[in-house]
Amino acid sequence: MTSDKLDPRMHAFRRDLADIRLKGQVEATGFVEGMKHRIAAPVVDVRTAPRFDSSVNTQLIRGQDVLVFEQHEGFAWIQNADDGYVGYINDAALETESSILTHRVIAPRTFLYPGPDLRLSPAVALSLGSQLTIFAEKETRGTRYGILKSGEAVVFSHIKPLDKPERDYVSVAERLVYTPYLWGGVSGFGIDCSGLVQLAMAVTGKIVLRDSDMQAGTIGTFIEDKNTLQRGDLVFWQGHVAIMMNEKNVIHANGTSMDVQIEPLQKACERIALHYGQPTCFRRPSPS
Repeated sequence: MTSDKLDPRMHAFRRDLADIRLKGQVEATGFVEGMKHRIAAPVVDVRTAPRFDSSVNTQLIRGQDVLVFEQHEGFAWIQNADDGYVGYINDAALETESSILTHRVIAPRTFLYPGPDLRLSPAVALSLGSQLTIFAEKETRGTRYGILKSGEAVVFSHIKPLDKPERDYVSVAERLVYTPYLWGGVSGFGIDCSGLVQLAMAVTGKIVLRDSDMQAGTIGTFIEDKNTLQRGDLVFWQGHVAIMMNEKNVIHANGTSMDVQIEPLQKACERIALHYGQPTCFRRPSPS
């Protein structure tokens, strides 16, 4: 296999440098082994080039692991350890912390406080799906908090142990209704159509690929008869995906309403057909 057959979104290679795992598959001046790092920032953009004016393809949220192939002038060339997506991020978002992650944020958004007290000014806001290491618990005036090694605290009802994932990814997606649409977004602060699918499934413990074309070719099984659509099935158009809430309605992040909305599938099909045609396929995610 040569580089012209490899998807650059999923393989780290340039003329001057490439992932050592691609040696023999691509031509590059040098090869390097990716070094494991973790995302410490609440959200960081993954860009197509090491410039802040370059386009954003996706995002990473706190607790995700990445492989770093290069750090130069404030940018890191990375690959997401979960879905394999490659790009450039602000290297200030990285940490080398290797503690075992224990919990995931299950609220659409939550705050990380400097201590276990909701009256304190929050340090940062965290997105649904963010992963944390909780060392202790503490209760203040009837509210329980999870305590991080730093002493920072998160409301305990907003997190859940990683070994107890949510069961229904559609219910997770429903928590994000009215979340603003954001091209490349994969967080509770802004999200796009395939980001909604990926984030909601991640909270149930399922790792799926990032972009809608990747999801259309890999998630679950193909559905031939659209009249058999049910909750949790996926509807794909050219460059778009929606989640079936039931046999008639979908939930999706879309550029028309510019947020996550619920609407009848028929209405969505009529509107989308004006620019992108009819659905290209339907898929049913594999059961847990």
